Amino acid sequence: MIANITPILSRLVAFPTLSRQSNLALLDYVEGLFVPAGIRVERFYSEDGSRANLLATIGPGTSDGVLLSGHCDVVPVDGQDWCHDPFALHEADGKAYGRGTADMKGFLAVAIHTMLNASTRELRLPLQLAISYDEEIGCLGVRGMLDVLEHRSDRPAFCIVGEPTGMRIATGHKGKRALRACCHGTAAHSALAPTALNALHMGAALIARLQDRQERLRLSGAQDGAYDIPYSTIHVGVMAGGTALNIVPERCDLEIEIRNIAQDDADSLLGHIIEDAEAVAAPLRGRFPNASIDIEDVSAYPGLDNPPGAPIVALLQTALRTSEPPIKVAFGTEGGLFHERLKIPTIVCGPGHMEQGHKANEFVEIAQLVQCSDFLSTIVGWLEPQTSFR
Repeated sequence: MIANITPILSRLVAFPTLSRQSNLALLDYVEGLFVPAGIRVERFYSEDGSRANLLATIGPGTSDGVLLSGHCDVVPVDGQDWCHDPFALHEADGKAYGRGTADMKGFLAVAIHTMLNASTRELRLPLQLAISYDEEIGCLGVRGMLDVLEHRSDRPAFCIVGEPTGMRIATGHKGKRALRACCHGTAAHSALAPTALNALHMGAALIARLQDRQERLRLSGAQDGAYDIPYSTIHVGVMAGGTALNIVPERCDLEIEIRNIAQDDADSLLGHIIEDAEAVAAPLRGRFPNASIDIEDVSAYPGLDNPPGAPIVALLQTALRTSEPPIKVAFGTEGGLFHERLKIPTIVCGPGHMEQGHKANEFVEIAQLVQCSDFLSTIVGWLEPQTSFR
C-alpha cells in the first residue's frame, strides 16, 4: 500500500506550490492520473488564471456522497535550515520529509491513491476530492469553488478536511480575522518632536489597549475547554513605521489578528478594536486635527464547531476503529467554509501533526499515511452497493 502512496507524495512535494504562485503543474499531474482512470475533473480558476481549484468525482452525479478536501499550497522555506532539499521527498526512520508532507500533501497523496482505487470499484454514491489553492494566506482560493458548489443540488453528505490532526477526529477550530490598523500622525524634525504627533507612539498606545482587552478575554471572556487556549485571542503580529531616527514618523501600520471561539462574535470583537483605536486618536485631535487610526478588514474565515454528539463523529470513529474522544485544533482550516457554504457536516482529520508544519525538516510519519489510507478505504466501502453509512 505505502509503496503506491509515497511515489505520489514524492511528485506532489516536488511541485513548489507556494501560496500566490501557480499550482497548475501539480493539477496537470493529478489530472494525468485521474482522467485515464475515468475520474471526472473540473477546475475553478483564480481571476488571473494562474491558479485553480480542482474537483474530482467518481460514481454517480448524485447527492449524499463523501467529499475529501485538502489544499496544495505550502509556506516558504526561506531562512529555514533544512537537512535535505525541501522539495525532494526524503524517507528515513519511518518518516517522509519535505515541505508540505504534514501540511498537507501527505493527506492529498493518500486521497489521490484512494480515488484511483475507488475508480476500479462500483459506487452507488459519489466520492469526491477537492484540491484548493492559497489556503495558507486566509483560505482564499477555495471560495471560488464554493461559489459554484453552493448552488448545486448534488451536495455530499459530509466533508473530511485532511489537515494534520494525528488522525484524531477534530470537531472544531477557531475563526480568524486579519486586520490592518493605519495610525496617522504628523511629521517633524526630531529636535522638535513635542510639536508633532508620533504615529509609532499611537500604535504603541493601541497595542497597550489591545493587551488589556486580551487580558479581559482571558479572565472573564467566554471559554471553550476543548482548546489548549480556551478563549478568543487578539494578537498584533507586525508593527511598521518611521523612515529615519531624526524624523517624527507620521504613519504607523499594525497587523492585527483575531482568533475567536464559537461563543464570541468576530464582528463584536472587531467593534471593540475600532473603539480602542478611536479612544487613542480622539484625545489628540485638539492639537492635531488629522489624528486618526483607520481599521481595515483584510481577510477572514469562519470557525468550525460541530455540536456535541454530532452523528458524524460516531460515524468516523467507527471508520477509524477508535473510541478516542474528538478534539478541537488551534489552527484554522477550510472546514468552516465548507460547513457554512454547503451546509454539510464537516470534520478535520488527517495524517501528521501541525507541530511539524511550517518549519525546517517537516515530516509525516509513514505509519500515519497507512492509517489514513485504511480510514479512507473503509469510507469508500460505505459507498458501494449493499452498504450504507446512514
